[in-house]
Amino acid sequence: MGLHIDDFYRDAALGLVTLYQSFPRPVTLYLDDMVGILPPDEVGLPHPRQQHCLSTLLWLGNEGYIRHLGTIGYDAVDQAELTEKAFVRLASSQHPFATALHASPPSVRRAQGSFAQQLRQHLQARDSEALITVMQHFFTMAPVSTPAV
Repeated sequence: MGLHIDDFYRDAALGLVTLYQSFPRPVTLYLDDMVGILPPDEVGLPHPRQQHCLSTLLWLGNEGYIRHLGTIGYDAVDQAELTEKAFVRLASSQHPFATALHASPPSVRRAQGSFAQQLRQHLQARDSEALITVMQHFFTMAPVSTPAV
């Protein structure tokens, strides 16, 4: 798998986790916070790594995982928030990665077994392979049903 695809999964996970942590409040996602401060290229365009990160966040929007008011140049995605689809998936603990918590109380399973927590752990550990596995499952899982009210 190419390095840019590994970066895609990392950027997508970081963007989703950041928005989950601020949910339901919209926030501006600054690329410098996600990929660091990088010098422009030789013609003055933003660093390719920043361009890829921005493209990832815009792709998440196009695919219905986030919504936002637009971009602030190549610097940020303005007033981004999770869609219901992304929030429900990130909050879900109904996935194979939460099996270690099956004997725990429901509140512990819900908090520590959520997709968001799995992503947070792999981002902190810088475990690219585990992060990619969780993100692939996140993108391919069937829609999570919400209980009727």
